[in-house]
Amino acid sequence: MTRALYPGTFDPMHNGHLDIAQRAASIFAEVIVGVYHSPPKKLLFSTDERVDLARAALVHLPNVTVVSFFGLTVECAREVEANVIVRGLRNVADYQFESQIGLANRHLAPEVELCCLVCGTEYTYLSSTIVKEVAGLSGDISAWVVPPVAVALSERFAATRPVPAPDGQSKSEGVSKTRGKMSYHG
Repeated sequence: MTRALYPGTFDPMHNGHLDIAQRAASIFAEVIVGVYHSPPKKLLFSTDERVDLARAALVHLPNVTVVSFFGLTVECAREVEANVIVRGLRNVADYQFESQIGLANRHLAPEVELCCLVCGTEYTYLSSTIVKEVAGLSGDISAWVVPPVAVALSERFAATRPVPAPDGQSKSEGVSKTRGKMSYHG
């Protein structure tokens, strides 16, 4: 039986992640989605929230389970007895990054293979960063995430959206003064 580990931050899980998980589930007998506990980036959701959202997105896949992990991905693969690590590729930059990490992982755990799946063309532009930014600006993300993730994002951002002022301007209560990439061009 081939068991695969699909690791990531999943902050939050979007349909590009779901595409890779579904395809991996059709290839491997069992897929374990590993939600990384402490990535070196700022997170919107806690580890428990990200695990819950991933489980909600993947509930329809009977051979997929979701766990959290801390430390090296290859150590997680060993702990869950996975002999393959699955990664999704959107573009050449992803390929370069994943091949470098894959070679380092091969050095650390030669018994664990790397399987890279190229995402569907409809998701090549999609990232959790884009999903969060559009959601934070009250944009429609329904084509990018499953309903439980959309609800969680809406609730998370509801408390930080600008509050309209009496003069028609908006007060930025708890909102960053910096703009994101989706809020302007230039």
